[in-house]
Amino acid sequence: MDLSDFEVKGQLDFVQKDVSEFRDYTIDDTDPVKERVRRTYRLMHQNQTVDYVKKCRDTWLKFNHAKMTVREALEKLNDLIDESDPDANFPNMIHAFQTAERARKEYPEHDWLHLTALIHDMGKIMAFYDVPQWAVVGDTFVVGCEWTENIVYRNESFEGNPDGSNPKYNTKYGMYEPNTGLDNLLLSWGHDEYLFNVLKHNKSKLPKQALNIIRFHSFYPWHTFGDYEHLMKPEDEETKKWVLIFNRYDLYTKSTVIPDVDALWPYYEGLIEKYAPGALEW
Repeated sequence: MDLSDFEVKGQLDFVQKDVSEFRDYTIDDTDPVKERVRRTYRLMHQNQTVDYVKKCRDTWLKFNHAKMTVREALEKLNDLIDESDPDANFPNMIHAFQTAERARKEYPEHDWLHLTALIHDMGKIMAFYDVPQWAVVGDTFVVGCEWTENIVYRNESFEGNPDGSNPKYNTKYGMYEPNTGLDNLLLSWGHDEYLFNVLKHNKSKLPKQALNIIRFHSFYPWHTFGDYEHLMKPEDEETKKWVLIFNRYDLYTKSTVIPDVDALWPYYEGLIEKYAPGALEW
């Protein structure tokens, strides 16, 4: 798959509110949604350390927690509201179909992108297995080096994280070599990395670009704000372009317009059968 196959869309005429109103992380202790979001990030930034991430990988990348189909996993998200998201105070499965349908409308010929958009948050099923949301949802960041300026709530929320006082981890490069590349970074644990590995383990037929979109779509400090460039390889720039194509749908489709999920299932079940059929090991 080559980026030259894609006409990168420019207009956001489908957005239901001003784009400046998305991802509003201003502090307002009288707003219960904003306080919920801030509390989730505070716990994430306090607890996500190198050791914690390694422990999560060891626990979850055994793929021995459940067996279920893609549809079964998506339907579990009907019972999940993402506590880190200031823009979507509704079940995550609704967001999945909103995202997928916009990708389908703009790129009707690329069915792999439609399915990628539908399932991109599916790793959030960890929240149903006693994992706190701060280890499931939200923006990701690199552990093992200094926390960059464009991490949300960066100036207040990392207090108490022991990696901040560890000289192995609290410098610009930390435990990494310059330009080590995206694939060699250890990101905070969450649904992105989990689903990426689930799909690889179950031999999904989705293309590499789809897997990278899933793996890095929450890595906002990098793909939107340009942090961590000193750790990137030149080829990581193409991954960023794919993620930003997808980000239009992930972020800007969040609205009160609810898709007709029952009517849409037959189309997406066909894509599931094509790219990730049967019961997957989770």
